[in-house]
Amino acid sequence: MTETLTEPGRNCPLCPRLKDFRDNWRGREPGWFNAPVPAFLPPEGEDAVRLLVVGLAPGLRGANRTGRPFTGDYAGDLLYSTLIRFGLARGQFLARPDDGLELVGTAIINAVRCVPPENKPTPAEITACRQFLTPALTGLPKLRAVLALGAIAHQSTVRAFGQRVAALPFKHGARYDLDRVALFSSYHCSRYNTNTGVLTEDMFVSVFSEIDDFLRN
Repeated sequence: MTETLTEPGRNCPLCPRLKDFRDNWRGREPGWFNAPVPAFLPPEGEDAVRLLVVGLAPGLRGANRTGRPFTGDYAGDLLYSTLIRFGLARGQFLARPDDGLELVGTAIINAVRCVPPENKPTPAEITACRQFLTPALTGLPKLRAVLALGAIAHQSTVRAFGQRVAALPFKHGARYDLDRVALFSSYHCSRYNTNTGVLTEDMFVSVFSEIDDFLRN
């Protein structure tokens, strides 16, 4: 198996503001993960990944607490139920890293690996963390599709591919063909977006239907 993903260390010092925030929560909640959240891979490892889902950053009481992307908050409920629906995950999602859920040909990663205050990373933090995103986009041998959740994830992904954001603007339901990989984009599956109607379950499922058709064909 090839090893292409680069993971930040538990005490990654690249972003002082995020480090301070992380250290503060380690003191307040020592039982939480409180570290850069690693990519979630299928059991077969990196060589099996055909779809990469790129999120924004760990939620404070979600992945920052549990240590697994989109686990412990509402966004994970919608994401993982949709992955299971399309055969991209198997098992039962119980919002715990020990629930036995497995990904199928899919990996999940965040554009920013550490939880940011108010869920808002700065441009400098997004740029600094791109060194951990780029290897996943360019080095997974069987990668065929990338789904970016939200504008920040989309823009960071576009830049990681060496493309111009102005040429590939974020739009829900958009698809851009980048050499061997197709980039799909969706509004983020956050509770705020679903509660306000920015994103409905049908809209989210529709994006996955397009990805499913692409991967099958």
